[in-house]
Amino acid sequence: MNHWLVKSEPFKYSWDQFEKDGKTFWDGVRNYQARNNLKGMKKGDLVLWYHSNEGLEIVGIAKVVKEAYQDPTTEETAWVVVDLKPFKKLKRPVSLAEIKADSRLQEIGLVKQGRLSVQALKPEEFDAILDLSSSKK
Repeated sequence: MNHWLVKSEPFKYSWDQFEKDGKTFWDGVRNYQARNNLKGMKKGDLVLWYHSNEGLEIVGIAKVVKEAYQDPTTEETAWVVVDLKPFKKLKRPVSLAEIKADSRLQEIGLVKQGRLSVQALKPEEFDAILDLSSSKK
């Protein structure tokens, strides 16, 4: 199983809306590196959900339920989407400030490549974020 992180602006599509919908396809990716990460996602992979611009925090975990297919919002064949389903809300959100302050997460894409909307995570980075979510601030 692989681990990922996706970024969404909560005013456009929040974790709460995602939970209400029960499933979504992850569209609108127009960066080749992010697109390649979508193509790398496999059914069952876990995906951290990060609220960007507002909140600046990881709020939940989604699961990949359908692998990459043509983005239905464009006719350009270069772009793909994956289907995600809510898996669980984090015990408490993990802020970008906490991530930057944690020595285990200094190489995470969120710190090194902050603008990339779909990022791969190492298992130990994923676990470190879950640890932070379980701990008291």
